[in-house]
Amino acid sequence: MVARAWVIGALVVALLAGGAAAAALLAWPQGAVGASSTGLAGISLPGFAGHVESVSVVDPHGKPLAVRVSHDTIWPLERLAPGEKLTVTVDLRRPGWIGWLVGRQVERTVSVVTPVAHVRQTLLRPAEGSAVAIRFDTPVSRVAIGGRVQRLDVRAVVPLGVVASGSTAAGATTVAAAVRPWESLSQPVRVSWFTPGARVQVVADPAPNTRVAPSSTLTLTFAEPVSEALGSKLPKLVPATPGRWTQVDAHTLEFQPAALGLPIGGALRVHLPGRTVTWQVEPGSTLRLQQILARLGYLPLRWSGGPAKTQAAELAAAATPPQGVFSWRFPNTPASLQRLWKEGSWNVVTEGAVMAFEDDRGLATDGVAGPAVWRALLRADLDDQRRLGGYNYVFVHETIPQSMNLWHDGKVILTSPGNTGIASAPTAQGTWPVFEHISSGTMSGTNPDGSHYNDPGVRWISYFHGGDALHAFPRASYGTPQSLGCVELPYTAAEQVWPYTPVGTLVTIES
Repeated sequence: MVARAWVIGALVVALLAGGAAAAALLAWPQGAVGASSTGLAGISLPGFAGHVESVSVVDPHGKPLAVRVSHDTIWPLERLAPGEKLTVTVDLRRPGWIGWLVGRQVERTVSVVTPVAHVRQTLLRPAEGSAVAIRFDTPVSRVAIGGRVQRLDVRAVVPLGVVASGSTAAGATTVAAAVRPWESLSQPVRVSWFTPGARVQVVADPAPNTRVAPSSTLTLTFAEPVSEALGSKLPKLVPATPGRWTQVDAHTLEFQPAALGLPIGGALRVHLPGRTVTWQVEPGSTLRLQQILARLGYLPLRWSGGPAKTQAAELAAAATPPQGVFSWRFPNTPASLQRLWKEGSWNVVTEGAVMAFEDDRGLATDGVAGPAVWRALLRADLDDQRRLGGYNYVFVHETIPQSMNLWHDGKVILTSPGNTGIASAPTAQGTWPVFEHISSGTMSGTNPDGSHYNDPGVRWISYFHGGDALHAFPRASYGTPQSLGCVELPYTAAEQVWPYTPVGTLVTIES
C-alpha cells in the first residue's frame, strides 16, 4: 500500500509539473515578426521573450538576401524591386533560466511583399493654369519623372513641374516610383494630360520632332477614346514600316516596329486626322556600315568580327558596332587606294562600296546610306549574301606616256595607254566612284572654242566624275593629253576593262 501511494504521488507531481510547464509555455511572452512601416519587416520582443540570434531572408528561388537588424527592424542591404515576395525567418533565443521549461529557441517565419505604389490615373484633365500632378495609391519616397530621379518627403501627390497652359496644355511623360528608400524604382508608367479645350488632342511619345532609336516603340494617346478619334482605321506610317499597332487602353495606341526597326537615318511620319506627327530616326554608325560592307566583300578590306545572329542583335549593332579589326585583303594594295581609307569615317572607298551595294540590290545609286540601304544591308548580313566578282580599282597616270591600270583582287590585270584631258579641258585629279555604266551611248558637250560636239555610238562608257568617263575612242595614238576631260582608251582595252568597272568602282586620276 505504501509503494502504491508513492507511485500515485509521483504521478500527481509529474502531472502538476507538466501542467505548470504547459501553462508557462502558453503564458510566456512570445516574440513575433511582422510588417514594418519603414523597413523590410519588424521584430516584436516583449519582456523576457529573449533576443534575436539570427535572421535570414530568401527570395522565391531560395536565394539569400543580405540584411541587417537595427532597433528591432530588418533592413535590406541591397535594392529590392517593388512587389517582390520574400520569406523572413527569425531565430529567437530565450533566457537560459527559463529555457529549460519553455524551450531555449523558437523560430518565427513570415512572408512579406515589398510595397508597390500605383498611379491612380494615367489620363489627367488638369484645369487651365493649374499644376499637373500625379496621385499614387500610397505615399512614395522617390520618383523618376521623364527619367529624372527625385527624392521626396514621403507623399502621395507629386507635381510634374508643369503648368497646364499654352504649349503645355497637353503632354505626356513617364513616371516610376519607389515606396521605400531601399527599393528600386518601379517600371515606368506613361501619363498623359489634356486641358479641357486644348487644341492638341493627341500626345505622342517620344515627343514629336525628336530623334528616336530604330527600335523605339511609338505611343499615341488621344484625348478621346481611340474608337472616336480614328474610327476603325489605324494611323498611317510614311514610309510604310513593318510592325504592329496595339491598343493599350481606350485612349492609347502603341506601334512596335518589326525586328529590323524604324527606317534608320530617315524621317518617319504618322498621319492622323488633322495632324501629322514626325520623328527623325537615328542614323546608323559609319563604322558598322564599313564592317558589314567589308564582311560582304564590298571593300578591299576584311573585318574580323562575325555577323549578328539575330535581327535584334543586327539592329542594336547598327548604332553600337561590335569589336573587330580591319585588315587589307591583298598584300599589294595600291598605295593610292590605301590612302583613301579611314576606319569609322566617311570616305570615297565607303561611298563606292555603298554605290556598288545599291546597284546590286536595284536601289538608287546615290552613295548615301539611307533607310532603304540600311534595311537591305542588315538583311544581307543576316543572310550572309556575299558579293561575287572580287574587288576592282582603276588608277590612271597622267605622266606621259599616260596609262590606265586595272587592279583586280590583288594584281594589275590590264595596263593600257590612254589619253586624258588637254590643257584647256583637263581631267580633274582625284578619286571618284563610277556612277553610270553603259555599253554604248552618245557623248555631247561644248568644245573649248565654244563649238558643240555630238558623238553617237561611243562604246564601253563608265562615267565617274561629271561628264568624265572611261570609254573607247579612236585616235591615231594614245598616251598623251587629247580628250576633253575623259580617259580615252583603245577599243580593245576599253572593251576589256568595261566589265570590271560597274557602278561603285573607284577611279583615281593622278600625276
